[in-house]
Amino acid sequence: MSRRPAPPGTLQAVYGPASSAETRDYYETWAADYEIDTVGQGIRIPYLASAFLARYAAPDAGPVLDAACGTGVVGDALALLGYGPLTGVDLSPAMLAHAEARGIYAALTEGDLTALPFADADFANTACVGAFGPGHAPPESLAELVRVTAPGGYVVFNLRADTFEEQGFPAAITALADAGRWRQVARSEPFRVYLLNDLDLSAIVFVFQVL
Repeated sequence: MSRRPAPPGTLQAVYGPASSAETRDYYETWAADYEIDTVGQGIRIPYLASAFLARYAAPDAGPVLDAACGTGVVGDALALLGYGPLTGVDLSPAMLAHAEARGIYAALTEGDLTALPFADADFANTACVGAFGPGHAPPESLAELVRVTAPGGYVVFNLRADTFEEQGFPAAITALADAGRWRQVARSEPFRVYLLNDLDLSAIVFVFQVL
């Protein structure tokens, strides 16, 4: 049985787009092979981020937003842990089609993290995994995640360990804390994103409680 070679630059290539439109186009073409190229190479973030949320948020707390849900890998982990109902939002219709096929989401919608199509405090908790690498959603998207999460709920997200400072995330995180919008409850040590590929790529998971 032949072994499928590790795809070069599994995530590195997608960090190049300079706009949300370019990012959307990239994921539209990647959707069919996304899980082969990520789950198949031992991606860890979806499962570790779900575990971090499970440390703080009760599964029966209420609706959960899976922001930048992609093909639904995070949603699948959350559903197995008993969270729901789940709503997914993503830039890419092709990725959303794969998520819908899982049959775990109460609702799926196309949308941009800079202007989420939801009302204030719509969700008890929010997960946002893989959305904030270079060329992806900007730091101001964090305020949108806070806006749609009910007070007392948790927001879990990851950042790329080697670029998040130059991307401007610390300032956005601090501004929301100083404004009394949220407080940090957990921050992981940097860890390898993949077990089998992109071995120099690392991430940090954060958990904040909305105030």
